Amino acid sequence: MKRGQKVILCVPLGLLLAACSSEAPKATVEKAEEPAKPPEAVSAQWAFHQMYLAARNWAADAQPLRLVNVALAEFKSEKGKAGAWQATFVSDSLGRARSYTYSVVEGPGNLHKGVFAGPQESWSGRSGQAKPFPVAAFKVDATAALETAMKKGAEYAKKHADMPINFLLETTPRFADPVWRVIWGESVGTSGFSILVDATTGEYKQTLR
Repeated sequence: MKRGQKVILCVPLGLLLAACSSEAPKATVEKAEEPAKPPEAVSAQWAFHQMYLAARNWAADAQPLRLVNVALAEFKSEKGKAGAWQATFVSDSLGRARSYTYSVVEGPGNLHKGVFAGPQESWSGRSGQAKPFPVAAFKVDATAALETAMKKGAEYAKKHADMPINFLLETTPRFADPVWRVIWGESVGTSGFSILVDATTGEYKQTLR
């Protein structure tokens, strides 16, 4: 080797990286666990769509007959939403009717989280005054129906602010389109005040006392 000539040492890259990594402190990233969000009430149309998909698997010609909210102690039907809904569908080809529920929680009785199908029943073409309606006619959600009902029944609503409000969607011989019945009280039979709102157009139809 000639005098003054520089000597270059070749160190394997793997050893060099290993040395660097051993000297640097290891950074540990711990992701904080996010608390589970409590279940929230859902709109009538959203719950109805989930149940309708299940009903179509049961019968291709399934049509809705009735839709109601299910009262749950931990959920108030605020702003037209509810923790659970129940829809009844009918099939002319099967001559059967079947109710489905959609719930965000497990509930009393036979109420289960998600979509749950009830037993089949005979169907002869009518159920009291109610008759099946086309899905396309259900355009107005309970949230919008409640807004209309609160405007038309503002005085009654103010005097009975603590009274529960429930919802029933069906078609009767009185009107061509399905209507929302916004009910002040626990049920239709015990209510002294309710308002009908067209579920296709959103128009106010009638006040029942």
